Amino acid sequence: MTLDARRPKRIVVVLKGYPRLSETFVAQELLGLEQAGFTLALYSMRKPTDRKRHPVHDEIVAPVTYLPEYLHDEPLRVMRALWRARRLPGFGKALRQFLADLRHDVSRNRVRRFGQGAVLAAEWPEGGDWIYAHFLHTPASVAGYASLMTGIPWSVSAHAKDIWTSDPRELSQKLGAARWAVTCTKTGADYLRGLSPVPGKVHLSYHGLNLARFPTPVDVRPPLDGSGEPVTVLSVGRAVPKKGLDTLLRALAVLPPTLAWRFVHIGAGGEQEALRTLAGELGIGSRCTFKGSMDQKGVLEEYRAADLFALACRITDDGDRDGLPNVLVEAASQRLAVVSTTISAIPELFVDGKTGLLVPPDDVPALADALTRAIRDPMLRLRLGQAAEARVRADFDYHSSITQLTALFEDGWAAS
Repeated sequence: MTLDARRPKRIVVVLKGYPRLSETFVAQELLGLEQAGFTLALYSMRKPTDRKRHPVHDEIVAPVTYLPEYLHDEPLRVMRALWRARRLPGFGKALRQFLADLRHDVSRNRVRRFGQGAVLAAEWPEGGDWIYAHFLHTPASVAGYASLMTGIPWSVSAHAKDIWTSDPRELSQKLGAARWAVTCTKTGADYLRGLSPVPGKVHLSYHGLNLARFPTPVDVRPPLDGSGEPVTVLSVGRAVPKKGLDTLLRALAVLPPTLAWRFVHIGAGGEQEALRTLAGELGIGSRCTFKGSMDQKGVLEEYRAADLFALACRITDDGDRDGLPNVLVEAASQRLAVVSTTISAIPELFVDGKTGLLVPPDDVPALADALTRAIRDPMLRLRLGQAAEARVRADFDYHSSITQLTALFEDGWAAS
């Protein structure tokens, strides 16, 4: 059997939204699969809301089709799709699965996913013979319904919110139906293996970086110690509760008053204005800059201009949390010392005192102590940054994850 014969002709990729500035890891994987010789067709459940794009998005050649985000927005398209899909051999099976799901989740959202699955199945791209969903919640629902209708196998990549805020019963059902699943943290993999009817279907695959886009910095950071020129503390991430930016601001506000520092945040999100207000109320507004969203090139420049990176990740009341935030890997690749928390997979990359400084989530005094220590000690920052960069360049190159995915697609196709 030739190499090409062992691979799907075209992989239909189901995405929640595309392109998204906050999901560079998804775009990098898509480009990596294309560079590995796979042909893709992208189907997005939402149109883009970001005004900017990363360079990687322009390098991906796969066509993008947008499914109806809300069924009532394109009623004729949805009705035509249902009329065509009803003739597919697995439509009845998909309908029964939908009705079973609906009993546990009576919502418009559930109806929408079935309708989107029908549109995908009815508008199937030529040569498409595998479905791959990014995220185990709604994209996997669409992929699962379309797979039942068409009889085409599917697989899934799980990440963070989709794992920790989803119904375990539904996760178990999806993991049983998918040919295989990958997830990007050991914490997530262990949890999903405990839910899967076949634990061996779940594979750990760290996303990694395209290190060519994040080369080792040439310039050496000045050994600032907070006694004169301010030490720049950078945080990158969406302004949403699980990032713990409010905790970070509160920790900065209780740093010793004689310590010289400035804070820069990059990222969009619904809490931006609230964070600006909080910084003002805490008396640190003049030291804080909120730059909003930036493309990858701009973010790289900010990493290199900063002295310290901080991200105070937490688990929210609904269970939402990060896995291993890609920005932590990016920051480490730039020899930037990291202060973060002990949740999820962050300790899978950072070891407290060796490759970073880790504190419990939502512990303002502990976070303030770690920030103070790092700001005052440039040699500590240098040592932590060098060790973290070495770990990233040894173990978090995205070529490793693409190699793993290639093997999974080829083995899955050979067994189909």
